[in-house]
Amino acid sequence: MNIKSKKLMISLMAISAVILLVLVTLMRNDTKSIDFKMYMRLLETNSIKKAFIENNQIILLTTDNKYSIIKDSVDIKELFKNTPIEITKESTFLKDLFIVSLFCIMIFILLFYGRKKRESTLRKRQEQYNSYADTGLAQTKIQPTSSKHKFSDIAGINEVKEELQEVVSFLKNSVKYKKMGIRLPRGVLLIGPPGVGKTLIAKAVAGEAKVPFFYQSGASFVQIYVGMGAKRVRELFSYAKTQAPSIVFIDEIDAVGKARGGMRNDERESTLNELLTQMDGFEDSSGVIVIGATNKIDVLDEALLRSGRFDRRIFISMPDMSDRVKILGIYLAGKPFNGDVQNIAKMSVGFSGAALATLVNEAAINALRKNREVIDEEDFIAVRQKVLLGKKKILNFSDKEKAIQSHYQAAKALCAYWFEIDFDKITIMNSRLKDIDMEIESKTQMFSKIKVYLAGIAITKIKYNDTFSNSVEDLLIAREIAKNMSELYGMGRGLVPYSDDIATILDEAKDEVEKFLLGMSSPLEIVAKKLFEDESISRAEVKNIVDKVF
Repeated sequence: MNIKSKKLMISLMAISAVILLVLVTLMRNDTKSIDFKMYMRLLETNSIKKAFIENNQIILLTTDNKYSIIKDSVDIKELFKNTPIEITKESTFLKDLFIVSLFCIMIFILLFYGRKKRESTLRKRQEQYNSYADTGLAQTKIQPTSSKHKFSDIAGINEVKEELQEVVSFLKNSVKYKKMGIRLPRGVLLIGPPGVGKTLIAKAVAGEAKVPFFYQSGASFVQIYVGMGAKRVRELFSYAKTQAPSIVFIDEIDAVGKARGGMRNDERESTLNELLTQMDGFEDSSGVIVIGATNKIDVLDEALLRSGRFDRRIFISMPDMSDRVKILGIYLAGKPFNGDVQNIAKMSVGFSGAALATLVNEAAINALRKNREVIDEEDFIAVRQKVLLGKKKILNFSDKEKAIQSHYQAAKALCAYWFEIDFDKITIMNSRLKDIDMEIESKTQMFSKIKVYLAGIAITKIKYNDTFSNSVEDLLIAREIAKNMSELYGMGRGLVPYSDDIATILDEAKDEVEKFLLGMSSPLEIVAKKLFEDESISRAEVKNIVDKVF
């Protein structure tokens, strides 16, 4: 509080004290109440100098005192006859008006002071904002870190490590690549469900390359003040360039990178525009790589995904059997464990790396709760359901469900290989077909994609004479492709779409893929067995199986 505000507060307090004192004085009652006997004595001695009526009281004034008596107990005519003083009725209007006026003045002063205080508070906030904007206070919060993590600290995901190893090489030997005319990739987008270790992977890239690591969450760019999110983006990239070569990691990038349009948000759009501008403004020699992480690639703005911004998209799936064994080995290192890690890995189908860490920790707590110094497999069985209930949408298959899912995914893998729909790896949890952007795509290519997405439904019908709920996502994609073929590209029965075009395309694809799978039963069973045991299979492994059978 400044000196001027202090003086104003002291003045207001003094005025309030005076008003309070006046009110107390006015409200004080110095009138003495008397009985009839005392009244008669005053009347007989002619002590009453003046009298007046106030409500139901008669006020009697003597030379020294002021008395009151109930009006109904006094004969007013008698009082007038024996008292030469005229009786008047006292008006309290002026006194009441004075009291009300003082009260209003006091309220006004308090409101005035409150307004001044609010104005002072708003002024201080504005000054803080101006200081934040002018002096770049936000930049003090943007500090690089040196990551100590390495790829060796992360179990599994060998394909991901191979792709990112090139990024590490770019950062470590940028001069060599410049001589060859090769530019650094500007952005790498890590896509995967929660808990698979996207942040840890980004830190490992920084640790391997030994470069500064700038961590920011997408939500940190969402500011209250208009323009501050964009300013923070500029400061982040400006500072990262001064520390180049460096890595900028934006976690949950969908918080700031959602598709524009719809429900308008000017602040978020200006922040996204600034992010796009900064990524476009990278010189090839800037030495800064942006790594984004999201589990909602479908909501990202198309401009953010185009080439020249996030040049590489790396999909990180849930760990398969061999990955879980390695992850559990890391988390159990240094802990007294008596059991087979393979068994723990088998019972934790669908667990992410983060979920496995929780599982190990809960098992250790359970052993301690039972006063045991060694963790065994019973502890994992005891807490497994507890960890499952604490995780959303976690996949966990029984042996029967795992067999169904293995055949379902095996059919997709075999069809994708045979119909030349590219993929890296297919697991029992998901299948990641490479959706390569093509300017021109043929009807045959689109029809082949539909057959791949319907292959799982076809094989379960052949093998189990039934259909299952695991086909929901694939069926949605197949319907979408068939709809586009009919309504957008004129690939139905005519250039103008028929009402039954979509059903016809889907039925034809299903019939063809069923016939194909009936003739591929031998390699299909081998692929399904591998998926059941290892929970994943690569395109190269499918090729080897097919080549051996035929």
